[in-house]
Amino acid sequence: MKVLALDHIEFYVADAPAAARSLRSSCGFRVYGHGGPETGLAGQRSVLLGQGEIRLLLTSGLHEAHPASQFVARHGDGVAVIAIRTASAAAAYADVTGAGGTGICAPRAWENGQARVVTAEVAGFADVRYRLVERDDGNAHFQPGVIEMEPGAGAGSGHDLLRRIDHAAVCVPAGELDATVRFHEKVFGLAVTFQEYIEVGGQGMNSKVVQSPSGGLTLTLIEPDTGRAPGQIDDFLAWHDGAGIQHVAYLTEDIVAAVRALAGRGVEFAVTPTGYYDILGGRLGLTDIAVEELRPLGILVDRDHWGQMFQIFLKSTHIRRTYFTELIDRRGARTFGTSNIPALYAAKERELAEIRGTVGTSRA
Repeated sequence: MKVLALDHIEFYVADAPAAARSLRSSCGFRVYGHGGPETGLAGQRSVLLGQGEIRLLLTSGLHEAHPASQFVARHGDGVAVIAIRTASAAAAYADVTGAGGTGICAPRAWENGQARVVTAEVAGFADVRYRLVERDDGNAHFQPGVIEMEPGAGAGSGHDLLRRIDHAAVCVPAGELDATVRFHEKVFGLAVTFQEYIEVGGQGMNSKVVQSPSGGLTLTLIEPDTGRAPGQIDDFLAWHDGAGIQHVAYLTEDIVAAVRALAGRGVEFAVTPTGYYDILGGRLGLTDIAVEELRPLGILVDRDHWGQMFQIFLKSTHIRRTYFTELIDRRGARTFGTSNIPALYAAKERELAEIRGTVGTSRA
């Protein structure tokens, strides 16, 4: 199948309106639409958020049997659906199922007299599904007839600090990385664009990046090395109760402004060791953003053959400390900050060390 772009991501959450308020106040998202029993979405409550080209659908089940309720009971709030834009949802569904993928929902049209959108759903990895979306109007009519759009919600989006979804990071149990990669290659036509073994102290992990030919969908797949000391990937798999999406990275064109804006809203970021900046010049030379600007904000920088990239992780607010968010600013770079990983993971380890003794008793 041909992937045109990442259309949206759907989170299953315990309380969609509350989660929407949190993302609005912390990261500047705006409400683009609402859905629920009164709009034809039986058994659920949904809120559509937007910023730049990013669309996040937050859904809560209104009864225990709803898939969102079951997902949250097992994993807590998290990404449950990755929606892929295609030229034809019906053709993409046929391609996926013909390549060995499992169909969940056959192609269905949503329309309200003004627009028509076709969607289908197929199995992905663990409890994460893929939604195939055919639309000809961008996101102006997100899901006609069941998501009631807010008039003028997208006005001024060209000036938003967060522009689009850069990639999603997926943690899988040891021994499942290669099979997960082959599944995405065979069923969705993705290809491995980068791979590495990451060593952080006594921990080790394997990572492979798969991407669509269009560049519209990028997944970083990670498995722990069980021959090394257990670490945060093992913690994620235990606390999340299986494979899932560890973080989503949002692309910004001005990471300094974005970090300052979010910090002003009360967002906390992973703490970068001060020594990181003392050796930065010797490691990378001159950076596009001066070290004096990066240091007080904790922003990391790396360089590859194509350019530089800047990144930072937000501290997790998830009750299980599983899902978190990344901000990334690409100045030509195509990779993912390989030399920053030890610093990033060291910062995450400090955060996790504060809760390791208590989380195990509150996973249920």
